[in-house]
Amino acid sequence: MRELCRGWHISRQTGYKWLRRYAEGGGEALRERSRAPRRRPHALLLLWVNRIEAQRRAHPRWGPKKLHAALRRQHPRSHLPAISTIGACLRRLGLLVPRRRRLAGPAVRARRPAPVRWPNEVWTIDFKGWFRTLDGQRVDPLTVRDLACRFGLLAKMLSGQKFQTTQKAFISLFKQRGQPKALRMDNGSPFGSSGAVGLSSLSAWFITLGIEVQYTRRGHPEDNGAHEQWHRVFKAETIQPPAANPAQQAARTTRWLHHYNYQRPHEALAQQSPGQHYYNSRRRYLGIRPPHYPKPRLTRRVHRGGEIKWQGRFRFVGEAFAGHLVALKPQRRGVWAVYFYHVLLDHLQDADVTGLRTVKIIHPVKGPRKV
Repeated sequence: MRELCRGWHISRQTGYKWLRRYAEGGGEALRERSRAPRRRPHALLLLWVNRIEAQRRAHPRWGPKKLHAALRRQHPRSHLPAISTIGACLRRLGLLVPRRRRLAGPAVRARRPAPVRWPNEVWTIDFKGWFRTLDGQRVDPLTVRDLACRFGLLAKMLSGQKFQTTQKAFISLFKQRGQPKALRMDNGSPFGSSGAVGLSSLSAWFITLGIEVQYTRRGHPEDNGAHEQWHRVFKAETIQPPAANPAQQAARTTRWLHHYNYQRPHEALAQQSPGQHYYNSRRRYLGIRPPHYPKPRLTRRVHRGGEIKWQGRFRFVGEAFAGHLVALKPQRRGVWAVYFYHVLLDHLQDADVTGLRTVKIIHPVKGPRKV
């Protein structure tokens, strides 16, 4: 036995174990045995299994949490199984279908923007919280400010935050002051959305003009802290109390903006006014610039509903890109990277039946992210 076990590189105890099993049951006794415990003192009682199954069949759309609450009402003095135990019981019974999750797409590392040194490199934009004038009309102030020299470019009273009215205000501003290199904004409407890489119709339009879009991190207003501080001054000096009507509020704001830009000293500018440092941008407003995709890439026009026709099926890309061309670049067999101008939107996979897979943005520890 010692020589036999040494030849098979097993211990003598193991050798004698298999010999004893063969003597007791023959060849069938040599099959692999279950390692499950013979006794399970904490196993769910059959009584609770039947109760859980009955509740689930009575309420097919209820999950473990709701079933636990229902069992608690029916058996207030009993020691109920945990919610996780109810979920495991439903899975064993085949009564819990896992929710279909959206498959993950590529990971994109967000770059930290370089320090701003000159006017018109970065404009910060936002909507000051809406309020009502004394006649009861709603006013939504759209504010735009140069990040380098703190020059207030726009503080316009709008009657909502819709795409068309906001776009019209920016077109007027771009024609007057030129275009910035980049626009920094938060993720709220109308600047951001829950679509591909957070782009909305407005921010997608900025990209078609050749403007870089920079989003701050979600839930981090300090990433745009200078603009938030400007809002506090704007609110204290123009909105408290509000004017009689929107026209008077607009006139008051125009006077205040001129005073802020050309008379009010700024500590970050060595007590000089922002108007002493600002000059208009040389980047003129030329309207939408058509994309120039490399030749090997395939292009598709996004329909009004946000879909493209791909391999005989409609695949959803995003309503923000309706009417524009997107490019598809092959990544590997059955996988295509979808680009809107220079921005990677998502991955489109031939095996999927829905739209794009979500891009995962990896943010830096501090500072805004770049799209």
